[in-house]
Amino acid sequence: MSSLPVAAVLPELLTALQHAPQTLLIAPTGAGKSTWLPLQILQKGELSGRILLLEPRRLAARNVAQRLAELLGEACGETVGYRMRAETCVGPNTRLEVVTEGILTRLIQRDPELNGVSLVILDEFHERSLQADLALALLLDVQQGLRDDLRLLIMSATLDNARLQQLLPLAPVIVSEGRAFAVERRYQALSAHQRFDDAVAQAVSGLLREERGSLLLFLPGVGEIQRVQEQLAERVASDVLLCPLYGALPLSEQRKAILPAPPGFRKVVLATNIAETSLTIEGIRLVVDSAQERVARFDARTGLTRLVTQRVSQASMTQRAGRAGRLEEGICLHLIGKEQAERAAAQGEPEILQSDLAGLLLELLQWGCRDVSELSWLDTPPAANLQAARALLSQLGALENNALTARGRQMAQLGNDPRLAAMLVGAGDADEQATAARLAALLEEPPRGRESDLRGAFARNQSNWQARSNQLLKRLKSSGGRGDISLAAGLLAQAFSDRIARRRGLDGRYQLANGMGAMLDRDDALSRYEWLIAPLLLQGGNTPDARILLALPFDLDALIADYPHLLQQSDSVEWDEAQGTLKAFRRWRLGQLVVKTQPLSKPSEEELHQAMLNGIREKGLSVLNWTPEAEQLRLRLACAARWLPEHPWPAVDDEALLASLEKWLLPEMNGVHSLRALKNLNLTVALNHLLEWSLRQRLDSALPTHYTVPTGSRIAIRYDADNPPALAVRMQEMFGEAATPVIAQGRVPLTLELLSPAQRPLQITRDLAAFWRGAYREVQKEMKGRYPKHVWPDDPANAQPTRRTKKYS
Repeated sequence: MSSLPVAAVLPELLTALQHAPQTLLIAPTGAGKSTWLPLQILQKGELSGRILLLEPRRLAARNVAQRLAELLGEACGETVGYRMRAETCVGPNTRLEVVTEGILTRLIQRDPELNGVSLVILDEFHERSLQADLALALLLDVQQGLRDDLRLLIMSATLDNARLQQLLPLAPVIVSEGRAFAVERRYQALSAHQRFDDAVAQAVSGLLREERGSLLLFLPGVGEIQRVQEQLAERVASDVLLCPLYGALPLSEQRKAILPAPPGFRKVVLATNIAETSLTIEGIRLVVDSAQERVARFDARTGLTRLVTQRVSQASMTQRAGRAGRLEEGICLHLIGKEQAERAAAQGEPEILQSDLAGLLLELLQWGCRDVSELSWLDTPPAANLQAARALLSQLGALENNALTARGRQMAQLGNDPRLAAMLVGAGDADEQATAARLAALLEEPPRGRESDLRGAFARNQSNWQARSNQLLKRLKSSGGRGDISLAAGLLAQAFSDRIARRRGLDGRYQLANGMGAMLDRDDALSRYEWLIAPLLLQGGNTPDARILLALPFDLDALIADYPHLLQQSDSVEWDEAQGTLKAFRRWRLGQLVVKTQPLSKPSEEELHQAMLNGIREKGLSVLNWTPEAEQLRLRLACAARWLPEHPWPAVDDEALLASLEKWLLPEMNGVHSLRALKNLNLTVALNHLLEWSLRQRLDSALPTHYTVPTGSRIAIRYDADNPPALAVRMQEMFGEAATPVIAQGRVPLTLELLSPAQRPLQITRDLAAFWRGAYREVQKEMKGRYPKHVWPDDPANAQPTRRTKKYS
């Protein structure tokens, strides 16, 4: 083992761990950083306390722990142990614990000083999982405030090194060159005319015929694994074993994929990206990379997660290819064109940027951090996703005034997903607790396949669900009870009230309490029920409706009888478009689903007015009677905000006016009880409610409605949203005016539309003095001939203005 590549940097690494709080280790796949190095640090690192080794995946964590224990000639639970959800294997003498991500967070939360721990190793950090980013942020906080002697080692095969060095500028960077045999990398784009599973199976079987050795096939998800396995079963020789590998498989099936093939056989391991990193899969010489992965993307708007199949990064392609060179020279066939591969992103996108952050926010609040900027992050959690997380925690009763409630603190202690934690703490007696624990276990690892009826899954006796259920009951300090599916609807409603669904047709379509649509397959037996609660939803592909993956039918009356707070009552008065009248209703709603409606008679004036305001907000300001005078006042206010920004002018765009109806329109609505009366309101008077007296005076003086021309006539100024203010006036009335009139405290010249005696446009100008001196001569010649009875002086800037002809002058 000392010939492993990472052995060459062991002395340098041990020195770094002695002197630096954080150390970065970059070592390629197969260098021994996961399955050899932790034991060397344990034996030679002069550490007084335990080592925690974080592995991002449960499958990898168990296998790494078993491999390390085997190297010591021991069983797991002695010197080396592991902790993961629903499974713990540690003993009193355990000094090296391999833990999964959620477990590490729980350990830090329960003991912020990490007493008895000398070193935390974050393995495969390049995967940038949400929990790994959170663990790093919490550990750096622990080092800074509580444990300056705690050491942190961040290990990865491919690392965004510049980013990490920016966050940890003093951390030594140690690079192990690794030892891998040469891998021939080939590229072959899949045919667009073939089904994906058929094309992949053809490529794999072709490579198997040409080359010796076992093969590792990377596919985006379990569905593809199952379909390609069916295709390969018909194409490969009898000495080829087909071994799927993904997290939800039973341990025995996982071991079959990981261990060497029996003598006389070779194997094809069909794996998700779980096989990219820590797992050592024996005997692999060939790799086929579909160049695809399936990632979860959270939509903050809908609160749902969408599974997206996308091209993997160049770093992932490198990782996958490296699997072919562990034992001897190998071949990696990437099922993508070489040019496309070169255009792929260098690194995968961190999970923290595209995930539901409710669980992370609950952890931060339990840590005492109300503002994410208080911690050090490689990527700051997105504001929109944090806002969605706050909304959900508030809905669950965990958050109030940006602090955890007593219920929220109980939820945080459990360490579950926030929704499941809300269900668990909401369980009352022992039977409810047993039911809630079983539901939580089931929803954490939902059944695979097409079964959508939660009742069938609940009745199934599955060992992993039972183990997890027992663990949760222990956390609840429950004496144990009997799981009862009849209690499930009420428990689920405490966590998923927004996912209560009502049928809206006979084709499997439902409306959710949060306003979204959801759907079942048309032939799904559940679609005959009017009411469902659907804790497991997935945002669809090309359809706006979410897909219901798991749901429970329930009796609405029974649920409301037990949980009356689920219904909200509201009274409203609404416009009846057909009859042109107002009608009053009392409604009972479950979220946005109207359960019952009852007409009301004789609404109060206050209710009528509120209904009118709601109607205006729904239909827009155009339902009001906007006279030219009211339109001009609104335009003057908008212009004032642009030209005189030093004064506090009210916003008068549609959005602002609709938001402030109570301030400017409602005061004028006394005695208004009908739509006709509403249409007769004087909006000019109403808009003045937005202005204090001094601001009204300033508006009238700086942006007047009229301008007094030299003849004494008061001519209306025409204000416009897109053009300068204009004054349309007969030219003779402007004689004697030497310069262009200005408004807005001299900042804005008026556009003069100079008219003929017949009110036809003669000239448009914003520079009257220049017009008198220049273009006026041509106008004068033409006008003398056309209007000889009118005065056309040679010096109009100093002439007497007139409204009359020569006869009356």
